Amino acid sequence: MTREVMAQAGLAFADLDRIGVTVGPGSFTGLRVGMAFATGLALAIRRPCVGVGALEALAASLEGDGDRAAVIDAGRGRVFLQLFAGAGALTGPDVMDLDVAHARLLELFPHGDFVLTGPGAHLLAGAWPSAPLDPRPVPTTWALARLAVAAPDVPARPLYLRAPDATPKRAKSGP
Repeated sequence: MTREVMAQAGLAFADLDRIGVTVGPGSFTGLRVGMAFATGLALAIRRPCVGVGALEALAASLEGDGDRAAVIDAGRGRVFLQLFAGAGALTGPDVMDLDVAHARLLELFPHGDFVLTGPGAHLLAGAWPSAPLDPRPVPTTWALARLAVAAPDVPARPLYLRAPDATPKRAKSGP
């Protein structure tokens, strides 16, 4: 698939300056698969692999420079949330219960004049019927590319904001 995309763009892998990958927050499996592929490709073509926050990339996918809230469903009544005023972050990425997320939005955007974006936007939309909803499931490739170009040249590291749902099996005691 990646070869096909590069061919459609009329580019060779050697034409790339760096590889950008979203580092989270998100699902553990999704982050690991995406980062493993991006890191492997970067090693193969001898280019740096830089990380971009998933919430930042979702917010950067919107046109204009208004206030925005990027939201990803974190499961179990929680969301990953990051708030932006124009192009600047008002908060860092965080995981929180829905009621805490509602309170945070009310505190920072009391008039409801912001855009909710991301695959978890619908979870917060009911409290602000006037706020536009952009429930895009993933960031645009253009937003990711813009942020990757501007990202510091440090290796990508996953951004885990919560403990994994999976737990190791306990060893059986006795015969």
